[in-house]
Amino acid sequence: MLVVGENINASNKSVGQAIGNMDRDFVQTLAKKQDAAGADFIDVNVGLSPGSWESPEKAMEWAIDLVQEVTTKPLCIDSELPSVIVAGLAKYRGDRLMINSVNAEDARLRAIGEPAAERQAYLVALAMGEEGIPKTVEERLTACEHIMKRAREMGIKEEHVFFDPLVLPVCVDTAQAVVTLKTIEGVKARFPSAKTIIGLSNISYGLPHRDMVNRAFLMMAGAVGLDAAILNPLDSKMMSFVKVGRLLTGKDAGCRTYIRAFRAGTLVD
Repeated sequence: MLVVGENINASNKSVGQAIGNMDRDFVQTLAKKQDAAGADFIDVNVGLSPGSWESPEKAMEWAIDLVQEVTTKPLCIDSELPSVIVAGLAKYRGDRLMINSVNAEDARLRAIGEPAAERQAYLVALAMGEEGIPKTVEERLTACEHIMKRAREMGIKEEHVFFDPLVLPVCVDTAQAVVTLKTIEGVKARFPSAKTIIGLSNISYGLPHRDMVNRAFLMMAGAVGLDAAILNPLDSKMMSFVKVGRLLTGKDAGCRTYIRAFRAGTLVD
């Protein structure tokens, strides 16, 4: 299971303030810590970038440059605005890359999908369209089918698409965890080469002991085919669960990664 480090995201108040204040040390420290903790990709989301920035596009360019100074890990360029993603792409120097995100809206698919195809990037695709998040598994899979059709037309390989089945807080609707899990199963059945990804912490929003809920859901999602998760790699217990999940789903040949982690003392019970 791939880990996308979630910590450089302006939706977090302290991170948003750091970006708004152009605090390079704060941002670079977050990047270095996530790299050291074992993140496979590092997400960069500058939000609306309040403070001294003239535009979120300029803020993204600044952040991409900063993060690349301190890590060689591939990045996940993340924004609601296609123009901000394009600005980040112009600054990105790496070969491997993830872009977050598109949905089933044709205009957004073109605006983000075309540069993703040009860069042969991994593309996070939300299982939804203009009408919002579908309530049922079948509606979400219908959105995925539309996205995949358009992605193929733009030259994006099926194996480069990471479908996000959407995770909603279980405190709002206790059925949503099951909907997400069944959507993962449906994606894997319909698009065998495609990947799946979730924003893990959404599941526990509004609940006490959030970390416990997140870890349990990660294992459940891994069992039905989850390929990647956007999560906090600085949570050492969570990263231990990632290694256990790889082990139990047959993705750790000879248990080598698990044994190495044990010998290095990085497994936390």
